[in-house]
Amino acid sequence: MTDPRPLLEVTDLVKHYPVRSGVLRRTVGKVHSVDGVSFSIGVGETLGMVGESGCGKSTVARSVLRLVEPTSGSIRLNGEDITHLGKATLRPHRRSMQIIFQDPFASLNPRMTAGDIVGEPLTVHGLASGEKKRERVAELFQQVGLRADQMKNYPHQFSGGQRQRICIARALSLGPSLIVCDEPVSALDVSIQAQVINLLIDLQRKYDFSYLFIAHDLAVVAHISHRVAVMYLGRIVEIADKAKLFADPRHPYTQALLASVPIADPKAKRLVPLIDGDVPSPINPPSGCAFHTRCRYVMDRCKVERPELADVGDRHQVACFLNDGTGRTQIP
Repeated sequence: MTDPRPLLEVTDLVKHYPVRSGVLRRTVGKVHSVDGVSFSIGVGETLGMVGESGCGKSTVARSVLRLVEPTSGSIRLNGEDITHLGKATLRPHRRSMQIIFQDPFASLNPRMTAGDIVGEPLTVHGLASGEKKRERVAELFQQVGLRADQMKNYPHQFSGGQRQRICIARALSLGPSLIVCDEPVSALDVSIQAQVINLLIDLQRKYDFSYLFIAHDLAVVAHISHRVAVMYLGRIVEIADKAKLFADPRHPYTQALLASVPIADPKAKRLVPLIDGDVPSPINPPSGCAFHTRCRYVMDRCKVERPELADVGDRHQVACFLNDGTGRTQIP
């Protein structure tokens, strides 16, 4: 059961990367990686974030964790603004925020044993050492389905699924309240994906922390998330409870995403794809609604006005002029 209190509040988050050219490396433009994203995550809640590659999902995750510095906007964790905190003042908050990366092998030091990798955060933050640290690491290994005698092994001696379990144990070591999962199962086999996802769900039920879960696989997002946010070209275009979003998608881009999911039953009714063309360049995004260059329902105002997220009831928000504010999608 999720808690409605916001653990994380992100408001108007923007991250632009400069584009440099010439011998003097002058700035000639900027990449609009994240362009005004706002959302919140409650205590014990999982917010799934989906969208095409390059839409800014991972940049949002890294900005929330302050692994990259946002251009503007605010990030509040447990009610405290951490957007502009320096290294020393941010350090205590680091314990509350952890990340599980997409590629488990690349995120593990090949020169360290698995036990040292999981125990390193305890040493860095001065929480445990010696026998106490070893016992804590052994406990973490058991929690993620690994044996204590595997602590002496190196990352190359584990399978892909086991390496991701090591990454999960490392994220759990400091007792975080928020864990960012940046496509944590996309590099794993399907059967292993299910095991890791179920492990994450069981751990959340036990410790009541929150997830920001980024993925391409809509089936995985539907299984683990409480709410789902759909991103397109640096902005959230729809956010809703997972059941409502999958049953009644309101934004044409969301409808196109769901229509692209393969269905095993040939007799099942499918949504009609409502999307044309390629994703525009984030260096020179379209004016108005960023999706208007690919939308079959485009209107004149879509080309000059940018729609904001509008509430259509039951915490369902859509950024589209086709929505008339009554909860219906008006098709021209």
